Amino acid sequence: MSIYDTKGRIFNIQRFSIHDGPGIRTIVFFKGCYMRCAWCCNPESQAYEVQTLIEGGKEKIVGKDVTVSEIMPEILSDTQYYTRSGGGVTLSGGEILAQHEFARDLLRACKENGLHTAVESSGFAEFAKIQEILPYLDLYLLDIKHADSAKHKEYTSAPNELILENAKKIAQSGVELIIRTPVVPGFNDTAAEIKAISRFAASLPGVKEHHLLPYHRLGQDKYAGLNRNYALKEIEPPSKEKMEYLLSVAEESGLKCQIGG
Repeated sequence: MSIYDTKGRIFNIQRFSIHDGPGIRTIVFFKGCYMRCAWCCNPESQAYEVQTLIEGGKEKIVGKDVTVSEIMPEILSDTQYYTRSGGGVTLSGGEILAQHEFARDLLRACKENGLHTAVESSGFAEFAKIQEILPYLDLYLLDIKHADSAKHKEYTSAPNELILENAKKIAQSGVELIIRTPVVPGFNDTAAEIKAISRFAASLPGVKEHHLLPYHRLGQDKYAGLNRNYALKEIEPPSKEKMEYLLSVAEESGLKCQIGG
């Protein structure tokens, strides 16, 4: 079977993005995730099943099965913008490793067409799945949410030992690796917690950057649209001053640090 026949389930394709990698990018959002982060801004990404989301009082079907060949024309339609800006394609989710064969073949098709490739991932999967995508990957944007496994599990439903171990292996592979941390009040917004993550990031061979992503509520309405409770509705986003302070703490690691990704 050709790589272009591989099927996957997505819920969105976002063109002209300037986030999640360098330059102008197209982001393909995968359906399905191993974790249940309390602050997730894409709750419709968590379940693999096709769902109905109430948005603006109207029903919206979330989830579509596609082949690599069916979405490549939309990706390739913006090649001129990738070329001019140093951009490319980013696979996000959900968790792309939950559909690693589709991720692998989509990345391979993008590389065959000369595109820069990136993934945004938690790294919470068997390393064998990660190994399959690495040959076709230019940039791995890896979320390290907390250094303490118990607190990580409390807020995400998963421990962090596998994630930290995979981070070491990805760094050793030679693929460019950037560590990103969603900064969530009450979860990981103290100096000690950010310092622990930055120190770990700095210990990884070849890692030069740590991005701090401030918590926001942009996905809160989607929970109601899915008839779900949003657990962090009482939490306020961190202030600009708080983020700048945590940035200065992260920079003590010697890494290039920034707010936003």
